[in-house]
Amino acid sequence: MDIFTMSTIEREGPTVDEDRGTIQDKTPRITLADGNAIPQVGLGVLRIDDDDTAPVVESALEVGYRHIDTAAGYGNEQGVGKGLERSGFNTGERRASLWLTTKLKDSEQGYDTALKAFDRQIGLLRTDYVDMYMIHWPTPFNWRSADTWRAFVRLRDERRVRTLGVCNFLPEDLDRLYRQTGEYPAVDQIELHPTWQQHEVTQYCTEHGIAVQAYSPLARGADFHAGGGLLAEIARNHSREGRTVSEAQVILRWHIENGTIIIPKSVHRERQIENLNLFDFELSASEHDAITELDGPTRAGHDPRTFSYS
Repeated sequence: MDIFTMSTIEREGPTVDEDRGTIQDKTPRITLADGNAIPQVGLGVLRIDDDDTAPVVESALEVGYRHIDTAAGYGNEQGVGKGLERSGFNTGERRASLWLTTKLKDSEQGYDTALKAFDRQIGLLRTDYVDMYMIHWPTPFNWRSADTWRAFVRLRDERRVRTLGVCNFLPEDLDRLYRQTGEYPAVDQIELHPTWQQHEVTQYCTEHGIAVQAYSPLARGADFHAGGGLLAEIARNHSREGRTVSEAQVILRWHIENGTIIIPKSVHRERQIENLNLFDFELSASEHDAITELDGPTRAGHDPRTFSYS
């Protein structure tokens, strides 16, 4: 059932402290091909205004998230940095417990431009290093990923970045990067949810030891009604006295069982807790397969062959 069979998944999940409304244990980690271990569930901060981001990050850290995903293109790295600093997660042991990802703007791809951009980004994030630095889009019509990768390798050698990743890379992009650099990324972050599963990409990643990370894992809520009430029925099957399972949790659990890393977004504390509370139930094989059957032909986001996130 796992998509990423090359990874090692630590299966012990978090538990909820109902009185404090927090999740006490760390989320499971996936060990990447480079040996680093990434929490399987993180918080995405796309489309959150910079001024509003710090309290969202503070809330997420308080309820138990140890994985934050941002990008230069989101325009909220400064807010993320403020949230880390206010929570004490920008230095020391707390920083070491956190996985922090950011991404390079497409307009700043290239060797010198990437190095300069990283200096700016690390200042906004108010920390000394990031756990993963990613090429945001492959821009095959203006390919600079090989030169960018050389800059990324330098940053890794300088221990300012731990893991190198890419976003939205299709198999042809991953092939091209490998031919030119001799290296695959540790992670490929792609749009992935029940109605857009990208089996060709995930299969390629499995075969080449690349972990799959899903953005928009809930299709921004659009997949809740996929299957004509199927997800609601599955959610009811797993609800019990004192514990209600939601459609969102059913979808996120499906991702977890596939071995996918997920970064659901929420600005609300109660929803943040919900999106992390995925480890006290399991889908049956028939339920899991029924969700997999929801795959469709239409993406919700942009086409990596034509899009640039400047």
